[in-house]
Amino acid sequence: MRMYTDLANWWRWVSQPEDYADEAAFVHDLIHAHCHPPAQTILELGSGGGNNASHLKAHYRLTLVDLSPQMLDVSQQLNPECEHLVGDMRTVRLERLFDAVFIHDAIDFMTTEADLRAALATAYIHCRPGGVTILTPDHVRETFQPRTEYDEADFEGRSLRMMEWEYDPDPSDTATLVHYAFMLREGDGPVQFAFDTHTFGLFSRADWFRLLHDAGFQAQSVMDQYGRDIFVGVKPHP
Repeated sequence: MRMYTDLANWWRWVSQPEDYADEAAFVHDLIHAHCHPPAQTILELGSGGGNNASHLKAHYRLTLVDLSPQMLDVSQQLNPECEHLVGDMRTVRLERLFDAVFIHDAIDFMTTEADLRAALATAYIHCRPGGVTILTPDHVRETFQPRTEYDEADFEGRSLRMMEWEYDPDPSDTATLVHYAFMLREGDGPVQFAFDTHTFGLFSRADWFRLLHDAGFQAQSVMDQYGRDIFVGVKPHP
């Protein structure tokens, strides 16, 4: 996926940290409400460019794990005080426990039930008893709608125009397609074009609850300010 490899140095123009302030505050409130005793440490799986971490680090010590070294480089510039580790959320094992585990929309890259089950197992293994895991998929099956979005950014001598088109070509499976078209310009140079395609997972609410319970969590969901289903898994004490 080019957005996380050769286009990663454009991430700040695709997605700015200030756009995540409200969402990070919502996650902070969920952790505060469900984690007992109060959380001090968070493991973020699929942390990407570190935009959520840039807000959450005011409250917690964060360990950030992502599959893309290039995106971790972007996050390291934004969050030098946080620990950064390369790893796959399905298989990484840090041999440590955290008060909370957070997976933002990177959970969407789990496109099969086996993938999602593996990511939830990783979260459970790293979450201490009484701790909480927060998962924020962009969609569940019941609420998914095809969408087309446009974005633009101009600062620090760079300009970006982007179109994002998501749809579900096969409603019988657990995946959607998202196509990205980029127009990029540095300074007064020529406009360059780039394209990228991502496959995202799409699961029903019942699937989410079943897999969370199978992993060992006590699970519930809440709706955030954007109308999305946010899943909360508490790891019970033995």
